[in-house]
Amino acid sequence: MPDVDFSTVIFALVALFVAYKLWSVLGTRNEDQRPSGGLVAPLRRAPGPPPAAIVPPQAAAAAPAPSAPPAERWQAVAAPEAFAGLEAIAAADRGFDPDMFLAGARAAYDMVIQAFAAGDRDTLRSLMAPEAFANFDAAIAARAAAGQVVETTVVSIDEARIAVARLVGSSAQIGVRFASKLASVTRDKAGEIVDGSATEVADHIDLWTFVRDVRSRDPNWLLTETQSER
Repeated sequence: MPDVDFSTVIFALVALFVAYKLWSVLGTRNEDQRPSGGLVAPLRRAPGPPPAAIVPPQAAAAAPAPSAPPAERWQAVAAPEAFAGLEAIAAADRGFDPDMFLAGARAAYDMVIQAFAAGDRDTLRSLMAPEAFANFDAAIAARAAAGQVVETTVVSIDEARIAVARLVGSSAQIGVRFASKLASVTRDKAGEIVDGSATEVADHIDLWTFVRDVRSRDPNWLLTETQSER
């Protein structure tokens, strides 16, 4: 009988036992128990209706609001003859807000009047189109040559209402009728009053036209024309 190496037999039996245990665990795993390779398995949604769609904020903001009839949309800020022009401007410039526009127009009215009286060309240039500034600049130069000084106070702006509006190509043009109360006096070199009054307040009606290119990213409107109606 050949010699038997008991240590070899023992190692062989242990190897068979380990192989059996591995087969019993790994060999019977079903497909749902397959290892994920270190990745987290995707969660399964519970039965039921699909979740509601979430609209991104940008998409929600871009959705057009229901449009009201022009008579309801513009009547608080404009004369009826300006409705069609405002509709065209609003269609070309979705960010157009008539209330914000009129607030800016009021501020511009006050600034222009005071800057003109003070001879502040820098302020006027920033608020006006070149052709309008040229007219104001010439008036300031003529006044200075005559040695005259103007003092003007905007007592109140009683109304600012859109009188005309039109879209010419990409140029939005809006005329605003201002009703205001001003105190203005012009003095000569000696300080004598040559026009106006230092104490009396006068009513003024002015039609100012503002222009903006609706394709431009610059939101500012520029004054292009002023007309005094009273």
